[in-house]
Amino acid sequence: MPRRRVGRSIERTPEWRRSPVADTTTTTEGPGVQPFQVNVPDEAIEDLRRRIAATRWPENETVEDFLQGVQLAFIQALARYWATEYDWRKCEARLDALPQFITEINGLDIHFIHVRSKHEDAMPLIVTHGWPGSPIELLKIIDPLTDPTAHGASASDAFHVVIPSMAGYGFSGKPTTPGWDPARMARAWVELMKRLGYSRFAAQGGDWGAFLTNVMAEQAPPELIGIHLNFSGAAPPNISRALQFGEPPPAGLSAEEQRAYEQMAFLYQHVPTQLMMAGHPQTLYGLADSPSPSPPGCSTTTWPATGTSRNSLWTAVPTVT
Repeated sequence: MPRRRVGRSIERTPEWRRSPVADTTTTTEGPGVQPFQVNVPDEAIEDLRRRIAATRWPENETVEDFLQGVQLAFIQALARYWATEYDWRKCEARLDALPQFITEINGLDIHFIHVRSKHEDAMPLIVTHGWPGSPIELLKIIDPLTDPTAHGASASDAFHVVIPSMAGYGFSGKPTTPGWDPARMARAWVELMKRLGYSRFAAQGGDWGAFLTNVMAEQAPPELIGIHLNFSGAAPPNISRALQFGEPPPAGLSAEEQRAYEQMAFLYQHVPTQLMMAGHPQTLYGLADSPSPSPPGCSTTTWPATGTSRNSLWTAVPTVT
């Protein structure tokens, strides 16, 4: 099916704004589903670069590690890369090479990627990204899942892949009233899959997407046959206690368990940052004016805790949309 650019001009003034969806029509994807392509104006990109370059930076940290947060030199170098080297058009082209759509569910526009496998018996799978991410972080899994025979697997391993942008993320609509929690989004994902003609499907999620996927399983819609999570959100009681009170890890942990404990301990030490974002997100007005406050948050929770290399962050952080 040929894709067209829908009537959604995108600009940053100071937030992404899109014109309403064109009148609902029926496509091969189902009723009320509109083809979508990304088209960020050049002026918006240039304005973004100017505002990154104009960032007023704080004083230098007084320690030589991440104890006080992301080091100033590190984040300044990342911002320079973002402003002068990062190629948004390359990312945009990757997105527009895929079948993208918009559909309205419960009064909110939901953006999603839908790639069907050439194997007709493929299992439908809805995959949900995390915070503060977008479907961009999942693009690399599409081809192996939809075309497993090209990657050394069998046709029985194939999936029809649906990757939505969560409410308020990416090119989905921004809620104007409270209530778009994981439970509502889980119900919306079931509606989305049914709208696409799938009466039987599986779900996968990581990070915040894992919370949504777990809630979907708790709701137990008859169409859902199983879930896979790469962020369980749970720990044994003795581990949770040690983390909560800053106690030494329990004895007898394997090397892998010890590494997982250290990662969780780092998270517990930096929970205040997460509490601010979860409890009073409207307070973070700086994120709407410039993306410069965003990479420190990503770096704080990603690099020291997981061992992600600095070079990986150079490419990972700018793709958060």
